[in-house]
Amino acid sequence: MPSKGGLILGAIFARGGSKGVPRKNIRPLAGRPLIAYAIETALASRYIERLIVSTDDDEIAAVAREYGAEVPFMRPAELARDDSPEWLAWQHAIRTMQVQWGEPLRAFVSVPATSPLRAVEDIDACIELLLASDADAVITVTPAARNPYFNMVTLDEAQTARLVMSGEASVHRRQDAPAVYDITTVAYAARPEFILQHNALFEGKIKAVVVPPERALDIDTELDFAFAEFLMQRRSRQRS
Repeated sequence: MPSKGGLILGAIFARGGSKGVPRKNIRPLAGRPLIAYAIETALASRYIERLIVSTDDDEIAAVAREYGAEVPFMRPAELARDDSPEWLAWQHAIRTMQVQWGEPLRAFVSVPATSPLRAVEDIDACIELLLASDADAVITVTPAARNPYFNMVTLDEAQTARLVMSGEASVHRRQDAPAVYDITTVAYAARPEFILQHNALFEGKIKAVVVPPERALDIDTELDFAFAEFLMQRRSRQRS
């Protein structure tokens, strides 16, 4: 479904370095490289017209091309360090692609490789909400397992536990606690001009799409990877 007034760009940001899970982005998950799931789902979007991968790693670039993504540039080393804010890589990708393609971008959609259980409708819902609203960006969230109003605590130096929200804000039953959500890495949709003119996501007006927990897993540790393997195998058995 082509856009009007500029391209809708999908982008996957995949550094070669990863401390939590080495070579995470191309590590096999249920027989395929992790990044392949993000590429496949993004390419199935009704709205994303071109999909690129921003990486500093030749092997990741080769795998990305194998599964159908474009790799029109290599990410500069200074934007691929452990302490490099990904926001700067977003800005670099937008500026680079607008120059290369010679046309403006209508929307920018980040599809992180670390959420392989997402569905295409999660991505499309973010884009639809962005285009239909006055939001600067749309994020994905999932219901939080813990709630600061009810069952989350802080510890001081003496290991004394105190509720995060106490006094009038505290509640005594889980059902009475205000709903809170975890930000997920399922998808981010944003207006390119907002990214270029600001330094952080929450400097703008942010809306959210709620994603069910079974599609919201974010792989950051070996345990996350093992859990993803289990969920992938279960999904495969349910389909067979």
